[in-house]
Amino acid sequence: MSSSSENVKQKFFEKRKSKTYIAVPAEILGIILPLLLGVAFLVLAERKVMAFVQRRKGPDVVGSFGLLQPLADGLKLILKEPISPSSANFSLFRMAPVATFMLSLVARAVVPFDYGMVLSDSNIGLLYLFAISSLGVYGIITAGWSSN
Repeated sequence: MSSSSENVKQKFFEKRKSKTYIAVPAEILGIILPLLLGVAFLVLAERKVMAFVQRRKGPDVVGSFGLLQPLADGLKLILKEPISPSSANFSLFRMAPVATFMLSLVARAVVPFDYGMVLSDSNIGLLYLFAISSLGVYGIITAGWSSN
């Protein structure tokens, strides 16, 4: 084995050792939370535009200018009564949407946000992105199959 490959391995493992148990979850939350908040407020903007187009009142009941509406929508979604078919396999039926959601978040691990600002800097990032994105369909198939 050549010394250059040993140096690369040594640098890789030194870099991995320097990460603490707090830094990695902080990086993950630093990427996921802005993504989820961005989606929530884009939905709010879409609802306001649709209300304007349809000439009706938009979501402005919760908070000033309706800024707390995405939080109220999320709370309503969490507290909703779960409805499942009587013949459904309960565990599969409940885990299928969770699997689809988690796979969509895991796919974001290789997407760079800025130069050097990526959660996992992999040489096969594009292949990983395609592979994980294609697995999200199985959650939908599993939910449909488990409802029989």
